[in-house]
Formats: sequence, structure tokens, C-alpha cells
Amino acid sequence: MTKYLGLHETLDLHELLTFKNLCLTKATMMSALAQDEELGAILSADVTTGTQHIQQLQEFLTNRRDNE
Repeated sequence: MTKYLGLHETLDLHELLTFKNLCLTKATMMSALAQDEELGAILSADVTTGTQHIQQLQEFLTNRRDNE
């Protein structure tokens, strides 16, 4: 499926990747500053999930290049 991405879809993936990186950076920084344990746990879970999402988006982009 990924080898059939159009140029606009590739650009959309880049935008999503940039946004997720920003979210990951913010969640990482805020989790270190959070004084509430529950908030820290939520932010840590967001860091884990965000990392997985970034890896998936990167796979879409790298697999597309390999299949062309």
C-alpha cells in the first residue's frame, strides 16, 4: 500500500511526523516537570505512545522509498 502514496500524501505524512515530534518533545519535557504523580503517569504513557506513532510514520516513509 505504501508504494502507492502520492506526493500530497507523502507531504501529509511529513506534517504528521513533525507534529508528533513536537508533541513528543513537549510531553517529555512536561513529564519531567510534573509534580502530580497521575499527571506524570499520563505524560509518560503519552511519550511511549508518541514514540510508537513516530516509528510507524517513519516506516511508512522509508518503506515507500524502498518500494519505488
